Amino acid sequence: MTRTKGRSLAIVTVAYVIAVAVGLAWLLWGPTTGRLWLDTLIADILATLVVFTFSRVYRNSSFYDAYWSVIPPLLLIYWWSQGDGDALRTWLIAVLVVVWAVRLTANWVYAFPGLHHEDWRYPMFRDRAGRFEFAADLVAIHLIPTLQVFLGMIPVYVAVTTPGSGLVWLTVVAFVVGMAAVTIEGVADVQMHRFVATARPGEVMDRGLWGWSRHPNYFGEFGFWFALALFGLAAAPTAWWLFAGAAAMLAMFLGASIPMMETRSLERRPGYQAVVDRVSRFVPRPRAGARA
Repeated sequence: MTRTKGRSLAIVTVAYVIAVAVGLAWLLWGPTTGRLWLDTLIADILATLVVFTFSRVYRNSSFYDAYWSVIPPLLLIYWWSQGDGDALRTWLIAVLVVVWAVRLTANWVYAFPGLHHEDWRYPMFRDRAGRFEFAADLVAIHLIPTLQVFLGMIPVYVAVTTPGSGLVWLTVVAFVVGMAAVTIEGVADVQMHRFVATARPGEVMDRGLWGWSRHPNYFGEFGFWFALALFGLAAAPTAWWLFAGAAAMLAMFLGASIPMMETRSLERRPGYQAVVDRVSRFVPRPRAGARA
């Protein structure tokens, strides 16, 4: 049965409310491990399992898509309530994370056609897994992204639970880098939406930021997670391992997301090869003759 966008969004919202409620119930009344980060990781996984259940019931793994941007601000708020980090650092992180989350979630809502549609990558993952499609759906589509986002948020955990002002100059740099990254991602998405609205079949996007990078949205997304790592480093200047989350994001974009997108674009749009030949793959670099 085809569901309208409004009804589909209502169903997804109900799924997320239940998921968050289950996670919060664990934090409030479940057994504690004595480690705040581990308690929230368990709650995060339990919430993911709720979303996974809805994905299976409705046979659509795109239920999970918005989880990427919905959960980080909730983790931040809970850690903030339990921590004793520097006020300036915590507020700047909060502004950045909320702006990022609202923008990315709004972009998902705008582009979401309804539960009759599923991201093209998910059926491919399940089909390739064969008889292990249930495990592929649970692990590859739901649990691994949850763990990856949680790893990316660990610097935030360190930043909001570590007392002291730390490196104030690096805190400011982190905020500037993060807001610039979110701006790049937002501009790239708007430009792509405008292109899609008027594009002819087979036409390729090489305008604006997309004439500087073939994937400026991924570049902006990586920049956001890199900025979170800088916030963590500002609070704990010797903890270089805090960049593990940003590194994992970069590896996913360069090793999986971008190759899959490019293979599909080359198959569907013959003219995309010319874009590959002249436009930077990831880091934006101005090119002579790029269209505004």
